Amino acid sequence: MSDFIQALIDSWPRYWDGIVVTLQLSVGGAILAFVIAVVLGLAAITGVGVLRGTSRIIVELFRGTSLVVQLFFLFFVLPQFGYQLEPLACGILALGLNYGAYGAEVVRGSLNAVPQGQWETTTALSMPWATKIRRVIWPQAWALMLPGMNNLMVMLIKGTALALLIFLHDLTYFTDEVVRQDHGTAFAFGIGFALYYLIALGFSSFLRFLERRAQRRLGLAPSKARTTRATAEAVA
Repeated sequence: MSDFIQALIDSWPRYWDGIVVTLQLSVGGAILAFVIAVVLGLAAITGVGVLRGTSRIIVELFRGTSLVVQLFFLFFVLPQFGYQLEPLACGILALGLNYGAYGAEVVRGSLNAVPQGQWETTTALSMPWATKIRRVIWPQAWALMLPGMNNLMVMLIKGTALALLIFLHDLTYFTDEVVRQDHGTAFAFGIGFALYYLIALGFSSFLRFLERRAQRRLGLAPSKARTTRATAEAVA
């Protein structure tokens, strides 16, 4: 055990450097993906044919091509047209575009899953499109889309490992470096495995919290106070 702790102490600075880059990619990519998903998802349900068609083309383009190819295109091909991106910016952009395209389908499906009666009510009240989405439709769709967004977030975190292909020193890169320090393959990749799991667990727990909160606001899940009271009554 003492050898394990000493090896962890010796290698921790490298792991920490990798964690920082992985978190930057995860947070930056997630924010960009969410913005893209909302914009394309909303465009997909509008009554404007041009917006629907443009949304469909973008979604199918980035869903239908490999994240690795997209990453290489942004990093190696764009400079030939005069657009040079830093590796970190390139990684965030590739992750945002790829997972944003998947997220757009989650947003579109969640908006369409809102009961038709809700849409008809807003129409009967002559609400402007933006108002009915913001005040009535979106709060309900938000609770529906969070489980899907949670799954995509975990996939995005795992996708950050591809950043080493564009020379970013992320968690995977430094895990491999620790192997070369003669700390042992099992030790190095075991710690890397655990760190990726903890990062994913942290983001997933946060999104589950948002999901429970959204459901409570819609009355779809019991509040903490009601749950506590019900438990006390059951015990009594």
